Amino acid sequence: MTTTAVAVLAAGRGSRVVGAGDTAKPLLELRGRPLVSWALDAAMGSELRPVVLVVGHQGSKVEKLAPQGVSVVRSRAWRSGIARSMRTALDALEGWAQVSAVCIGLADQPRVGAEAYRRLAAAYDDGASLAVATYGGARANPVLIGRDLWPEARKLDGDEGARALMRTHPVADVACDGTGHPDDIDTLDDLRAMENTLQREMES
Repeated sequence: MTTTAVAVLAAGRGSRVVGAGDTAKPLLELRGRPLVSWALDAAMGSELRPVVLVVGHQGSKVEKLAPQGVSVVRSRAWRSGIARSMRTALDALEGWAQVSAVCIGLADQPRVGAEAYRRLAAAYDDGASLAVATYGGARANPVLIGRDLWPEARKLDGDEGARALMRTHPVADVACDGTGHPDDIDTLDDLRAMENTLQREMES
């Protein structure tokens, strides 16, 4: 029996988040909870297993936020970009013979929902080796990579991850409208805007 795993990448520093000091971006709080906790909630809620959390900058602090059942691995080369963090996740999953694909999610996209992961896993079951969640027709995250593409994915470098594979391989676009939102947090203004959005949604 094969299974689809989830990897949440939370290794980067988030140097563009001006005003956050040395705080790692996954540790910034949205409505009183760290961004990485929101991301892990979706990963665990998907019921896909295993769930891997990749840490790097301030890794010990980020690791402490992982709930029971999450495997934590450290990216030693996180400064080299997201591709290295993805490689760390693939290396960690290599020994799981039953894992035939992995969904890659990001810790700075706290409103991606569990159902998005489930829909990507279903696309893999339907024959897709590379799949991406779309919202309003636009490609975003998470992204699914079948094991047959892992060797090529490991060769990627820099700040471009699975999207580099989309230039050379067929991609299944998986509509995830209504499952959540792919908005990411790159600045403190982004964080405040998301706080305001969530507040409005609660009041409506």
